[in-house]
Amino acid sequence: MSRRVSRPLAELAERTRAIHTFDFSQSARVRSRVREIDDLGQALESMQGTIRNFLNIGLALVRERDVESLYARVLQETLDASQAGAGVLYLLDESAAHQLLPVGSRVAGGGQPILPCLLLEQYPDAALARALASGETSIERLAAASPALASFGPGLTALAGTDGVTLVAVPLKNRDGRAIGALALFVGEAASASHERIAFVEALSGLAAAMIDNQRLLAGQKGLLEAFIKLVAGAIDAKSPYTGGHCQRVPELTKMLARAACDANSGPFADFRLSGDEWEAIHIAAWLHDCGKVTTPEYVVDKATKLETLHDRIHEVRMRFEVLKRDADIDYWRGVAEGGEAMLLAAACDARKRELNDEFAFVAACNIGGEYLSPDKIERLQQIGARHWTRTLDDTLGISQDEARRKGARIPPPVAEALLADKPEHLFVRKEAEVHGEGNPWGFRLEIPEYKYNRGELHNLSVSRGTLTPEERYKINEHIVQTIIMLSQLPFPPHLKQVPEIAGGHHEKMDGTGYPLRLNGGQMSVPARMMAIADIFEALTAVDRPYKEGKTLSAALALMRGMRDGGHIDPDLFALFLTSGVYRRYAERYLRPEQIDEVDVARLLEPAPAPPQG
Repeated sequence: MSRRVSRPLAELAERTRAIHTFDFSQSARVRSRVREIDDLGQALESMQGTIRNFLNIGLALVRERDVESLYARVLQETLDASQAGAGVLYLLDESAAHQLLPVGSRVAGGGQPILPCLLLEQYPDAALARALASGETSIERLAAASPALASFGPGLTALAGTDGVTLVAVPLKNRDGRAIGALALFVGEAASASHERIAFVEALSGLAAAMIDNQRLLAGQKGLLEAFIKLVAGAIDAKSPYTGGHCQRVPELTKMLARAACDANSGPFADFRLSGDEWEAIHIAAWLHDCGKVTTPEYVVDKATKLETLHDRIHEVRMRFEVLKRDADIDYWRGVAEGGEAMLLAAACDARKRELNDEFAFVAACNIGGEYLSPDKIERLQQIGARHWTRTLDDTLGISQDEARRKGARIPPPVAEALLADKPEHLFVRKEAEVHGEGNPWGFRLEIPEYKYNRGELHNLSVSRGTLTPEERYKINEHIVQTIIMLSQLPFPPHLKQVPEIAGGHHEKMDGTGYPLRLNGGQMSVPARMMAIADIFEALTAVDRPYKEGKTLSAALALMRGMRDGGHIDPDLFALFLTSGVYRRYAERYLRPEQIDEVDVARLLEPAPAPPQG
């Protein structure tokens, strides 16, 4: 037999002899070791399950974004893990650290919720107070008839029975180790407050405390942002009586229209819905839609007359007329002194004064800007402005360096000045940073006047409608440009990236003729189109504008129907605005009773008549 075959046979024989010589008296020890190994395996499997359960709970808590849902989830998971029959989740009142406020409770079997509010100073020796003071879990046995158990309300009656319950008070500590609340777990006789369960609950409570602390910090940041947003809006409204309350009412009206769209079961908005993040974006955008007005000078917004800047320059013009009238008197007395006919000279003086009075009255009427200024009136202004008066004082004394640069070379007096003039010092050059021309990074498409301001007297008095020059009108319209620029610079999180577009689109029009981007309806988001309607309706009906009366419902909606027919506002949203009754609910809340008249909704919904043929 070869050596290659004989070796395996020898090994087999050796193993056979080992089996026959095995001492089976040791088999009990083997079975014990096997059982130990099985128990260890089961323990490892249980530990893996516990870790897996802990990680799953942690992941669920991390994903929970609603604070109330987070409280409920923390309580539910803790009760399931501890097998407690009831529990209360407490948070320390931030305004009164000695008070525990319940934010959630649960009783096994759907019993009456436990929602006591506890003052720790009344129960200094209670388990909850000890847990908060020491930062360690505190366990206390509560007899069925004990006052401490009764303080938690009748919800524990069934659980306590006649034997009472065990209260396990677990402190909730934030990342700084400071107690922010506590978990009160009530364990009946059917379950035990074992060390293993308590250890798991403590680990879970640490994770829950971190999540709750994060949510509270986030809520605090949102609260601060909300307060700051309303602070800015309130400052804009307080800046000018012409806008008082506008920044507060437009958000309400925008959200009313958005809710109507979400509630629609048919029509263009049957499938329109907004997520919680989208509601937040609309809320912030609506409150900040006019934040750019902080850059608009108050005297431009409040310009009541054509010559008004920081003051009404009609007073300067009046003084020049007064000088010319004094010159008429001087000419009269000079003529008399030189032997002229007194009666003829007096008649000429009186006629000249009457003419000056009439001309000033005309200039003053043009300054009001209440009526259309026709070309013939503008021509008469030019003729009146061509009169001259004599200045004998140096007009470069006592002025700023900036104005001196605008004036140019000094002309020594006496100088014959035009009664009404457009002078170099009236022109304010626009700084390069203020020019948002072609190729600007925001895509603005604007017709920009050559000058930032033109305070020329004839230039201002010749405005045909209203009181604003093209430069001033651009400055007012520029507030939406500044709104977009300001909001685009803020580091909004991803779910709020749409805020600048929503806030900056309320002056765009469906036909693409709006500003500052000249977007058409298809390029505008639905919330931006909603805000455009809200902004217009609020402006038409507002009663706190000193330059106009608030319109009635029927008058305001008739004007908006014209805007719809002219391609300015979304026809579907305007129809929803009417049919949902949003306009009337808003009116009942914000308008005066005399403004709320009957509205023929059916007539307003009728399409515009077709233009005549031929």
